[in-house]
Amino acid sequence: MGTAGVDAGEATARPPVVWPGLDGVTDRRFDLLVIGDVRLEVRAELHGMRFTDLTADRLAYADASAVVAGTAVNMARSATGYFRHVGLFTRIGDDDHTESIRRELSRLGVRDLCRVDAGMPNGVAVMVRDDAPAGPGVRLLIAAQNAPSRRLSEADVRRAAAEIRAADVVFLDGYALLSPISRAATYAAARIANESGTLVAFDLVPHDIDGRVPMCEVLPLLALTDVIVTEAATVARLLGAPHAAAKQGVMGEPRGSGGRPPEETARHAETRELLPLLDRSVGGRPLWLLRFGETNLENVLAYRRGQGGEGLLLEYASGYGEGIERAGFGDRLASCELYWWLSARSLG
Repeated sequence: MGTAGVDAGEATARPPVVWPGLDGVTDRRFDLLVIGDVRLEVRAELHGMRFTDLTADRLAYADASAVVAGTAVNMARSATGYFRHVGLFTRIGDDDHTESIRRELSRLGVRDLCRVDAGMPNGVAVMVRDDAPAGPGVRLLIAAQNAPSRRLSEADVRRAAAEIRAADVVFLDGYALLSPISRAATYAAARIANESGTLVAFDLVPHDIDGRVPMCEVLPLLALTDVIVTEAATVARLLGAPHAAAKQGVMGEPRGSGGRPPEETARHAETRELLPLLDRSVGGRPLWLLRFGETNLENVLAYRRGQGGEGLLLEYASGYGEGIERAGFGDRLASCELYWWLSARSLG
């Protein structure tokens, strides 16, 4: 479905999961630069086993794989289904896995802008998800502390300034804020983008970032950002807002608004109650893509403050649910939403 004859307001009235949808587009547009983490990742899913059941050493045979991953690769992989050009900029190591990383980027059609740390190993991560009676199970993610991406510097970013300026949007994420070196690089990338008119999108991860990075280190970056992807619960904790699963009065109703169960009604109401706090706490007029729901991924509230028709308030189901693979879904959704937002802006 195209956008001919549709104005910006009409375009954003349709949820992005309706158009452009979660399966990519034939009319790939816009240039995206992703800056973030690249690692070799071992993934495994346990069947019939919970982490809480483990009280001694255990051998488990499970579905397992080794892949080129990391936040930047995962986002770039999904973005190639929407964007005309996708580039990836970071630091990678210099070992037997380096060529595997470069081959994977080439296979994906992603422009390889990676700087090599001579003589240093590539980052490694291990992701194990246990088996839950309902839902996706608990994820344990173990990431090597010495990953080259944590040493991506402000000087590195300034050398890539031309790539940032040439992009329509640069995508950053909160894992870079966990290292003071890559934190400075992230701020530098956002400032260069702001100065050149390149949009900045930021994924507020990890989901416990409020316990890892002081709020004073995060909020100034959010003020430089045009699109913020976050779980509602994450930003609520970061800003010190209540984020209980239900509120007094709502839970006493036999059914929620629109026939929803009371717990779901509470989540919807609670997310909307965050909006004034977001406006007070974060400068500028970013587009907030607030994820919420039973597993913090089922629903999205897209919000941008504004007057005279310039604001946006749109709630939609994300498309995630039973039978949908969770790994990679958030990146598919974010790619879809970015394309949707850029398309609407190009019409306005």
